[in-house]
Amino acid sequence: MGRKSFYLRVGVAAVAGILMILAFAGIVYPVQIFDWQLMAVLQRVLIDFSVAAAVVLAAIVVLTFLFGRIYCSTICPLGLLQELLTVVFRRKLKMQKNRPYKYFIAAAAFGLLFGGTVLVTRLVDPYSVFGNAAGDAWYGLAAVVLLAVLVWFKGRWFCSNICPAGAILGLLAKFSLFKVYMDKNSCVACGLCAGKCPTGSIDVKNKTVDNETCIKCLRCLPVCRKSGIHYGLKPAEKTAFSPARRKLLIGGAALIVLAAAVKSGAAFVKTAALKVKNVILPAGAGTAARFVNSCLNCNLCVQNCPMKIIKKADADFPVVHIDYSAGFCEYGCHKCSEVCPSGAIKRLSLAEKQKTQIGLAAIDADKCIKCGLCVMKCPREALTREDGSVSVVNADICIGCGVCKTACPVKAITITAVETQKIL
Repeated sequence: MGRKSFYLRVGVAAVAGILMILAFAGIVYPVQIFDWQLMAVLQRVLIDFSVAAAVVLAAIVVLTFLFGRIYCSTICPLGLLQELLTVVFRRKLKMQKNRPYKYFIAAAAFGLLFGGTVLVTRLVDPYSVFGNAAGDAWYGLAAVVLLAVLVWFKGRWFCSNICPAGAILGLLAKFSLFKVYMDKNSCVACGLCAGKCPTGSIDVKNKTVDNETCIKCLRCLPVCRKSGIHYGLKPAEKTAFSPARRKLLIGGAALIVLAAAVKSGAAFVKTAALKVKNVILPAGAGTAARFVNSCLNCNLCVQNCPMKIIKKADADFPVVHIDYSAGFCEYGCHKCSEVCPSGAIKRLSLAEKQKTQIGLAAIDADKCIKCGLCVMKCPREALTREDGSVSVVNADICIGCGVCKTACPVKAITITAVETQKIL
């Protein structure tokens, strides 16, 4: 049973990994696996609620209650990257302590998220970090290098002691139905299982497994030669009552951090959009204030934009944004809306996207040579021109797609962002 469970988990993880690579390479996205990322789907529930998102979030919770932290070993992209690194490094790891500061990191990240901003979340959320790295963003690449060093010395210490998503899932996993546990009668304390555990969750001396930090990679199961470690329904054990005063104090302090973070997040939302107020954003972003506080900067939209006009965050703009310097927004495409897992870009139908005003064209009469190309190229017939005259923009029809700007041979057309996107 041990080997079968392990190979089944590896198979699921391999399929998930392939889907992730295809998605971030912009090749194909047949199964939207990133819609199952915990922080992203939670945010979608909060800012762009849908029944589907709520069902996915509930499914993650239920699966964790049933099987433990299988999320971390099967569909978390940063988790899969770390697993690959542990296989490459082939290091024997030691038992690690369950550190309490991860609860405070989680409290700050989730508190700010509930308060309305993802500014901390996108720095520590495993999906956001992975997306930054996959999109060649400097922060993501630097984080992966540091993570590789951490994996070399501590295994998946990030998953067990830093990750905010892992902290929450770990608390749920403590009460999961299926657990990894040791048979104290069969176990000979050889330490083979502990040497394979990437989170240091196995205490060979006391023959116990910390199912809060255990990520259910199940690498421990096939190496045991005495059937001393299992994954399944753990037999009931008598335990002495403990008031766990230290845990209560930590929990209370974490709740205080959570409350403070919620309040701080709500206050920060009002000022965070100042840097991006004049930036053109993808259809479905809504307003600059909403987008800068909800975009995880995972760069999935950047990688999948066929026109390559969506750019990564940079020194001037802290979130992804549109740059029309080398192209325009294809009228028949709404790929960014389809792939965004967090709700930062709302799910719009193609018909809705084609009527969403993200900007407004303006023509410089002094530069215009009256060629009429902009009129001919506009997919919405928002520009008109009488013979011998400068073209005129109809603001009630123009959506700011940039087609006219690209078509203009003398660069007489500019596109400016609208304050609030609206469906015309």
